[in-house]
This record gives sequence, C-alpha cells and structure tokens, in this order.
Amino acid sequence: MAPASLLFSPALRKRLEHTKREAMATEKIHILIVEDESIVALDLATALNQDGYVVIGIADHAEEAIHMFTQHTVDIVLMDIQLAGSKDGIDTVVDLMKIRQTPVIYLTAFIDNPTIERVKHTYPSAFLAKPYQVSNVRIAIELALNSFALLKTRREEGGVVPSNVLLPATSGEAGPTREPILQMGDCVFIKYNYQFVKVRLADILFVQADGNHISLHTSDKKFVLRLSLSQLFDRLLFDRLIRIHRSYAVNIDAIQSFTERTVLTLKGELPISRNYKEDFLKCF
Repeated sequence: MAPASLLFSPALRKRLEHTKREAMATEKIHILIVEDESIVALDLATALNQDGYVVIGIADHAEEAIHMFTQHTVDIVLMDIQLAGSKDGIDTVVDLMKIRQTPVIYLTAFIDNPTIERVKHTYPSAFLAKPYQVSNVRIAIELALNSFALLKTRREEGGVVPSNVLLPATSGEAGPTREPILQMGDCVFIKYNYQFVKVRLADILFVQADGNHISLHTSDKKFVLRLSLSQLFDRLLFDRLIRIHRSYAVNIDAIQSFTERTVLTLKGELPISRNYKEDFLKCF
C-alpha cells in the first residue's frame, strides 16, 4: 500500500484545487473519495474528472473525510470500508450522515456476510465489490442521485418528482430522452450531455412554456423539460420564480428592469399579461 502522504502531494492538491474552481463555475457533481489505496483513489479520481465530475478531495482515514465533508459541498461519497486509522468506512459513513444526509456508494473488497449486515444499517445507494469497472461507478452515481432525491422528495411536501427531460443536441438545446429532474435543497439536477449537472435555482433566469414542454433558461444554457408550467409550480420549491404570463415565469432576482407590459432579463424581454400583473407587482 502506498503511503498516505502520496494522496496529498503538491501535484494532486493543485489538480484538486483546479477542479474545485471549475466546479464553482459550472456547478458539476461534487464527489468525495474515501480510499486508503492511493493508486486506486488517483485512478478513480482521474476517470471521474475526465467524465466531468469534480472530485473535491481524497481521504484515507475518517478524520480527514469528516473534515473535507464539512468544509465542502459533497453530492456523493465513494467509500472504501478498509481505511487507515481506528475507524473503518462503515463507522465513517455513520459519522458523515450525522452531519447531513448524502448518497453513499461503497467500493470495497470486503463482501463477507458480517460486513454486508453492517453496511445495510447505513442504507447506502450502492455497493460495488472490487475490482470494479469505472463504467459501473458512473452508473451507480447516477442511480444514487436518482434514488436519493426520490426518497428525499417523499419526505418533503412539494419536492420535485421525476419528469421526462430532454438532452441537449449539438446546438446547445435539448433533444428527447427519459431522465429525471431532481431537486435537492437549492439546486436541481438535470441530465445534460449524458450526465447529471447541478443547476442552482438562483441561476434560473426564466421559464417559457410551449404546449406540454417548458424551456428552463440560465445565462448560458437552455433545458427543455416535458412538463407544464403549472406542474413545475406544483412541484418546485422556489418562491423567487413568479408567473407573469400563461407562458412565462421569471426569477424576480434576474429582472434588470420592467414596464407595465414587459420585464427585461439577461436574455431579453418577456411579456407581462393582465391576469398576472397585479400578483407580479406585489413582489416589489
């Protein structure tokens, strides 16, 4: 086994800092790897970074994992069971979940019955036995996000339930598939370019309805969802999104100016209809 210090070499720290800066700009999925074998951890981190995920850190013992988990946004934890130090991966997951609930995927060579029984009590999203294929880790990550968000939705009133999402075509807009949009806190996860991307609700400029589809606009992207505007309002927990027309809803914080008939956003003017004008003005 390589010494733990290799996990935190200057070169690796520089690479992880670079991916963290990218994450802040693109809101990608943040992953914490907890693994005591440095070569395995680095290979996995490299593959996930190439896939567009952001590895916020690699820890080889419980204390370091808890520190990284509390200091950074973490969307998924990839956890080995055998770790350096007095606590193993299962004990570490118990400690992490006391801080906040987050999907966990175990990646381990320990598949004996006593270990499996202990793992069950931590309710992981997936369990992959070593040696594993990185492609299976990718699948497990997507399923973990999906399952975790669904369970979370059932516990909270008004959470976003799965709806059919359209993947982006070469133009940067979307083409059809069947993938969920999932709300977790102040973000939604949307399938984009064959992986989940995280979109902050605050980054939504406006939503435009067109029949049984809606277009969700941010400053640089457009996501087309097979969902009506009324259904979106029934399911989305975001009170800054205000309906101004039967076909438009706008993020109040994204309005640059407005008149009696239109509002101006970063992507242009939107109409205000007579039926929604009074409720819109009450927001100011």
